[in-house]
Amino acid sequence: MTDTATRARAVIDLDALRSNVRALRDRASGAELMVVVKADGYGHGAVRCARAAREAGAGWIGTALPEEAFALRAAGDTGRLMCWLWTPGGPWREAVERDVDVSVSGMWALREVVAAARECGRTARVQLKIDTGLGRNGCTPADWPELTRAARAAEAQGTVRVTGLWSHFACADEPGHPSIAAQLETFRTALAQAAGAGLDPEVRHISNTPALLTLPEARFDLVRTGIGVFGLSPVPDVGGPADFGLRPVMTLEASVASVKRVPGGHGVSYGHLYTTPGETTLALVPLGYADGVPRHASGGGPVMVAGKWRTVAGRVAMDQFVVDLGGDSAQVGERAVLFGPGDHGEPTAEDWARATGTIAYEIVTRISARVPRVYVGEREDTGTTGSGT
Repeated sequence: MTDTATRARAVIDLDALRSNVRALRDRASGAELMVVVKADGYGHGAVRCARAAREAGAGWIGTALPEEAFALRAAGDTGRLMCWLWTPGGPWREAVERDVDVSVSGMWALREVVAAARECGRTARVQLKIDTGLGRNGCTPADWPELTRAARAAEAQGTVRVTGLWSHFACADEPGHPSIAAQLETFRTALAQAAGAGLDPEVRHISNTPALLTLPEARFDLVRTGIGVFGLSPVPDVGGPADFGLRPVMTLEASVASVKRVPGGHGVSYGHLYTTPGETTLALVPLGYADGVPRHASGGGPVMVAGKWRTVAGRVAMDQFVVDLGGDSAQVGERAVLFGPGDHGEPTAEDWARATGTIAYEIVTRISARVPRVYVGEREDTGTTGSGT
C-alpha cells in the first residue's frame, strides 16, 4: 500500500485499458470504435480512461448523460463525442455549442435540438435511434418514417446534420437468442427507410461489447464498447477476459485494520449471522457498503488475505467487514484484495458477481467516490500518475 491511500484504494491500470482498446479495435475489423465511459467510466474514472482510450486509437467516446459529455469537453477532449440519455428541457444548446453528437428518439427531441441549433446559430450533430426490440429508448418502427423525414427536412434547412443511425441489442450477451436476428432485421429495414428519406449518415451502429465479440455481422460502421474496455467479459459463460485478449483494469484493495484472536462461539458483526466455530483469528477489512461492497455479499464475498481466499464472515457493515482466518494469521496493515486481474490468485470482479448474484458491471460501477482511484500507467504528457477521479 502507498501513502496515497492507507485505508483502501482502487488501482486503475491504464496500460491494461489501452491494451483492451487495441484488442477490441482489432476485433472490429475496420469498423470505428466508440469507448463508452458513462457512470464515471464504469467506476474507473471517466476523464483519465477516455484520455487513455484516445491514446490507444478510440475515434469516438460515448456517455449516457450530457453532463458526462460536458465534463470530458471541460477536461480537454476535442474528439468525436456522443451522449444519448435526454429528457425534455435538457441542455441541448450547450451540447450543440460543444460539438457533442446528441441522440434523438422522437419528434419532441428533434424539435428541441432544432430550436437549440437556431438559438446558437450552429448546426446540431444528431444521431437517430430506433427501438429495434429492446423496449427502452428509441423511436418505434411505426414512427420511424415520420422521424427520418422530419430530420431530413431539418438537414435541408441547415439546423441539423444526421451523423448516425443506431440501436441497441437486448440479448447480445446470450448468443443465439432469437431476438438478435429479429433486431438485426428491423435495424436493416430502418436503415433502408432512412436512406429512402434521403439520409446519409457517417455511422450506423447497433453492436455493444458482447455483439462485437460474438456477432461479426452486426458491426456495420461503428461498434460501442463499454465493459470490455475495462477488461471484463460481458459473456462470461462463453469466455473470460483472457479468452478475448482482455485484462481487468481495476484492483480493489485495502489495509487490514485489525487482527485479533477470539474464542469459539464469538459473534461477528451485526446480527451475529456468523459465530466462530472455535478459537480463531479475525481480520478487519475497512471497506463496506458505503464504499460499494454489496451488503448482500454478507457471508459470501471472496477476499484474499494472507495469501489465501477468505469469505466475508457475517454481515457487511457500512464501513467494514470481517474475515475469519482460521488457523492463519495476518499483520495489521497487510494488503487485502477484494478483486483484481487474478494474476496472483486473487478473486476477480466476476467472482464477486457470481457470489452476489449480479453481473461484473455492477461490481465495478458501484465502487463509491470515497475509495480513491490510483492510476498507474498514465502518460507523462497527459497528467501525473496519482489518485483522483
